[in-house]
Amino acid sequence: MFFPQFAWRLRILHLEPSETDHQRMCDVLGLDLPSLAIERIDTLAHFRQRLVDEPCDVVVSAFHCNGFNAMDAWEVLLGAPGTQPAFIVLSRSASEAEAVDAVRRGASDFVRKSALPELARVIVRALDVNRIRTAKEDSQAELVGSVQRSSELNEYLQKCIEAERQSIAREVHDDIGGSLAALKFDLAWIGRHATEPGVLDHVNAATEMLKHAIGASQRIVQDLRPPVLDQGIVAAVDWLAGSFERRTGVKTAFTTTHEVIHAPEDVQLVAYRTAQEALTNIAKHAACSEVRIDLSDGENVLTLEITDNGRGLTRAELEKPKTFGLKGLGERARTVDGWLDISNDGGVGTSIILSVPLAPVEGRMKTERLQT
Repeated sequence: MFFPQFAWRLRILHLEPSETDHQRMCDVLGLDLPSLAIERIDTLAHFRQRLVDEPCDVVVSAFHCNGFNAMDAWEVLLGAPGTQPAFIVLSRSASEAEAVDAVRRGASDFVRKSALPELARVIVRALDVNRIRTAKEDSQAELVGSVQRSSELNEYLQKCIEAERQSIAREVHDDIGGSLAALKFDLAWIGRHATEPGVLDHVNAATEMLKHAIGASQRIVQDLRPPVLDQGIVAAVDWLAGSFERRTGVKTAFTTTHEVIHAPEDVQLVAYRTAQEALTNIAKHAACSEVRIDLSDGENVLTLEITDNGRGLTRAELEKPKTFGLKGLGERARTVDGWLDISNDGGVGTSIILSVPLAPVEGRMKTERLQT
């Protein structure tokens, strides 16, 4: 009699039109009447109210009640607040098909009244299963919440990073760039007025170093926040493609459906960073001879595809813990409600595809008219 030892800690609601059958169930469970552990309910309205007033651990329902059946009670239970209790159907006359349907629709178990002595064991089993299910649901909810919080944190960090990039780019361009330009003028003045060959040699050497520093500062500004983005995403990706080809010698073809593609600034920035990171990975790992970049906005979706004919990425490489670059691209895409696909063509070459939904063209035109 393991069940009665802890039955006082349970709260059982018994949906049963017959007082006699209720008494029989209490006797089987070892519960005296009246008991705080169990309560008989004979109307659906009363059942609905009791679920609101006080939580319970187990619901045992006769299949046929006055004006409703166990499945009607189950639907009420599904809509009730709080943790869902175990739900057991106890019946004398329900058919085999009705019993199967009850379990299929979510009931914890089905017991014939002729097998009433088994009810205690069924309740214990149902409580265990229900506890495991509840723990699983709680874990899943926590996981979903954790993923959501991680996504929100990543979006916040990406915005902070971009803001910091812009701030540093302005500092490099305005302060350092201005100082280097002034220094270049001073060196040019010294070069024009110096007469000693040794001084001229130092001036020329310093001028060459200065040119290198100016070029480096310009590259840093381009990487941090390229001014070409102000001309739109098409011009920016075109510039990236040309720069990549000049730097690496890899033949790079860029195609686009329109000379100008309208997209929100944050979407354009995500597309630019995706192309930038993809080309960086290609330069480091692909060992390819050709790269193709396609940019389009068909069906109100901005699509950027970067494809190379290199060695391709294996599944193991894509799933490596430290592939932060590619994983970061996926996170970036999600910040603008987009998604990223990475595929291999038979193990040769890699395609990185960014897709971001855009507002309908008519809506974009209205927004542009309002802004102008």
